Amino acid sequence: MRLCRYLDATLGEDRLGLVQGQEILDVTPALDAIPAQRWPLAQGDPLITHLEAVTVRIRTLAAAAPRRPLAGAKLKSPVANPSKIINAPINYAAHIDEAKKDQGIAHGRDIKNIWDWGLFLKANSALIGPGEEIRLRMPDRRNDHEVELAVIIGKPCNKVAKADALAYVAGYAIGLDMTIRGPELPSFRKSVDTYAVCGPWLTTADEVGDPGNLRLFITVNGEMRQDASTARMVYDVPKLIEYASSMYTLLPGDLIFTGTPEGVGPVKPGDVLHAEIEKVG
Repeated sequence: MRLCRYLDATLGEDRLGLVQGQEILDVTPALDAIPAQRWPLAQGDPLITHLEAVTVRIRTLAAAAPRRPLAGAKLKSPVANPSKIINAPINYAAHIDEAKKDQGIAHGRDIKNIWDWGLFLKANSALIGPGEEIRLRMPDRRNDHEVELAVIIGKPCNKVAKADALAYVAGYAIGLDMTIRGPELPSFRKSVDTYAVCGPWLTTADEVGDPGNLRLFITVNGEMRQDASTARMVYDVPKLIEYASSMYTLLPGDLIFTGTPEGVGPVKPGDVLHAEIEKVG
């Protein structure tokens, strides 16, 4: 199942969509399966917390749901309210190598390995979807694209063993970890508004299967920049979930951006970025 969040310009509100081929089916009434919440709100994204109940309702609505073309839809992040956006730095060996050679990336840092650096968090306020614009905050500095597989956590978990990790995944999306290069810590210069792009939809885990061998690529103005496979991750998805949950309680809707392969490069105002991940979107 592929679930998207999109803006209905006529109604002026976000809607829940089921993506089938080149159409979006409006299944927003399925959100009635989410219980009403009282303050203080429970942590975690409500849609992902109650995803099983929502998808059951979607199956009853789909046949008669209003349809609209996918083309031209303003897609937002399929997860609206993650409690955390977790990022894996230097998680592809070839990207480590290019960072060591390019001081425009490294800025004097000693580029080692993911287990030396750990993970870092991006601000939730950086999150947008692919139908929204990336707005370069400091165009006088180098701003790079970094395409990544994004993992969407489906159930609360803490100190998860690698062997059990995939049982906690709701689905996958494409992530763009947009980056301002410079000497500051990653959590600061990567948390700019619009610098965490997620979409185009949530593809449920059952449709993807093994996340460990998926082609991912990105073009800028039609030019191929990054083209690799998740098979080349240093820490694969189960290891990243184990690693993240060794420090954090992971909650429904939490996003893990799993790291970027080699080929990162600068973008400028007006550029068009097109990203794809096999089986995801």
